[in-house]
Amino acid sequence: MTTAIAMPPAMPRPHPVPIAAARPKPKRPPMSGKENLIQVKPVSVGVVNNIRTRRERPCDACRRRKSRCVIHEGAVLCVLCEFHKQECTFVQSPVPRKRKPTGDGNKEEVSKKRSVTSVSPPLAVQATSITPPASSPPKSPTTPRHFETLGETIGLQRSQHCRYIGPTTPYDSRIIGLAQFDKRNESSFNLGTLRRVTNNECFLMLSDDTTREYGDEVEALRAVEQIVAPHGPALLDLYFRVVHPSFPVIQKQLYIERHRSGDQQLSPSLLAGIYILALNWWLSDPRLAPLPKPDVRKLEALASKWLASSMQRPKLSTVQAGLLLLQRPDADSWSLTTQLVAIGQELGLHLDCSNWSIPPWERGLRKRLAWALYMQDKWSSLIHGRPSHIFSANWAVKPNSEEDYEDERLTNSPIENSSKEDKAEEERGQTHFAQMIALTRIMAEVMDTFYTQVAISDFEVAGKNSTRLILERAKPVQIKLKDWFAKLPASCKMDSYNGGRLSPNGSLHLAYFATEITLHRRIVQSLNQETADPYLMYICRSAAKTRLISAMDFVNRLKPEHLQSFWYFASKINFTLIGTFGSLLWATAPAKEEADFYKTRLREYRWTLSVSSKRAEFLDYAVQMLDASRGMLSNLAEKPLLAQLQVSNAGVPAERTTAPLPLPHDHMGGDAGSEMGRYNFAPTFSGFPTEALDQYGMDQELDEDSSDSSLMEE
Repeated sequence: MTTAIAMPPAMPRPHPVPIAAARPKPKRPPMSGKENLIQVKPVSVGVVNNIRTRRERPCDACRRRKSRCVIHEGAVLCVLCEFHKQECTFVQSPVPRKRKPTGDGNKEEVSKKRSVTSVSPPLAVQATSITPPASSPPKSPTTPRHFETLGETIGLQRSQHCRYIGPTTPYDSRIIGLAQFDKRNESSFNLGTLRRVTNNECFLMLSDDTTREYGDEVEALRAVEQIVAPHGPALLDLYFRVVHPSFPVIQKQLYIERHRSGDQQLSPSLLAGIYILALNWWLSDPRLAPLPKPDVRKLEALASKWLASSMQRPKLSTVQAGLLLLQRPDADSWSLTTQLVAIGQELGLHLDCSNWSIPPWERGLRKRLAWALYMQDKWSSLIHGRPSHIFSANWAVKPNSEEDYEDERLTNSPIENSSKEDKAEEERGQTHFAQMIALTRIMAEVMDTFYTQVAISDFEVAGKNSTRLILERAKPVQIKLKDWFAKLPASCKMDSYNGGRLSPNGSLHLAYFATEITLHRRIVQSLNQETADPYLMYICRSAAKTRLISAMDFVNRLKPEHLQSFWYFASKINFTLIGTFGSLLWATAPAKEEADFYKTRLREYRWTLSVSSKRAEFLDYAVQMLDASRGMLSNLAEKPLLAQLQVSNAGVPAERTTAPLPLPHDHMGGDAGSEMGRYNFAPTFSGFPTEALDQYGMDQELDEDSSDSSLMEE
């Protein structure tokens, strides 16, 4: 039965104005915001269907701006008027505009009407079968893209959050299939709303207003903006110019549209995370450098508080905010990483969303975000030495494809003013991101092969044959690493950068060396000087020495374009791992000459890091760790000379005198030797002669003279 309701007009009117009949309320929890409500066909009551209420037409300010007028239920002012602290009036009449003739005038008239419950057309699917919608064509440049489709998402709805329903929960898929689903693939029941994305995958949609501190997020958002005011737009531009290309975890155009329109339902923790990262490049922007820098600590306090609050109503923005906060060089957190993995699983990020009935841009965003979470978990596992929380058996996410970035490359948006160079940088960043994902998968295989408790137990049981067992398992992984490096795109090479532009490739190559070192570290750890075959020991240490020198030379050749770019969170530990590997080789060296060689190289490496830290402050951590390792090595017993070793000559490198090693060059333009002075080199161990390494299962690529000349392309 249809009833008529009357709403008080914005201003006194001389005559009563009939109001459209109320629409039937859907049987599900109430939701605030127009974008989250389904489209309902207006009820026709005589001539009343042509009358717009105050809630159905834009206010005067939004009409002048030609902006979307959004009024939340229970609110007096629209979002923009409330944001700008101005009066929200409905006095002026709309300006007449010409319409193009169409074949069906009635359809055009209906399509132009605004309703408090209207959104973009819902996905057309049947209740018994889920059919993914086709990619929607680009919208008009005057229409904010995707802004109206937030209600069609499952991970970014404005007043609801979702929880994935797994196959073993009380919500059995067969029973769910008996429910009646509407055109939005939703079915309401007493505990919430079921949202089905495929015939087998379903989410439970819950209202945000049932969680604590939900209404206070608007004030938190204002507090974030006040800390950086009036530099918010400039910092946003810095973030999307420096961080976003190689770490695309945010839907760029959608986020900028929402921010510039004054959307007060943005995540406070995500916005704070964006500002915090962007502040790292404050001095690189000539507009910002002369000005006082905003208080980062206040931003971090707000971000931490509201990230914890958002975990009660998890959305994709919760994972985005957490990942950005974890990219800070001094903010790595194992516990937060594990929380984000759990939230990602609650949001279904571990699933294949390729055929889900959600907007195409959300599919691409979910895949990019899933792989970013995968990298966070795997590299956290390496640098903390703890078990990963993501297992391949439960990871169904497909590799990224070109389609996942399509909305990032559209040029018909009115806010997109990027130059061709900027667009090329974004494409290079996306290639960089894809290569980092591929490398992380290889690194995860190294961890699973050599550092799980099962693997450690296998090596202990093998006893004297543990080194041979490790070498046997290392060969296929080493081949994958070699192939990955050989197939690197040109844009990911170390010498691929434009003058005056930052290059994130240093972080990618550092991760490659960290992966190699993690593999060889396990081999060196297994060597026992008393029981190992001397020739086998010599071969393994030769390969390890080659990798160490290559990694140190890589660090020595980093340029300002690399050092000042965006580095993934694990980078400071990866720099440290190079020093740790050198210390391990020093501590396990059988002779004094070899130990002195590594001691000298570590001293050079420390100098390189200390000089480079002037442009990349996070390198100070690696310097401190090197000093700590050196303090432990001070207790190392004196090594015997080669001549004093009572071992077979087979596998013992010949003693010879070498010229002093070249000192690293100061990246700032000075000569490091001028400050350090000359090292006092004695006749020392200079390296191992090259031999065939495949005798013990090692690939020829591990040879000293193999691929190392190609590792540095400069």
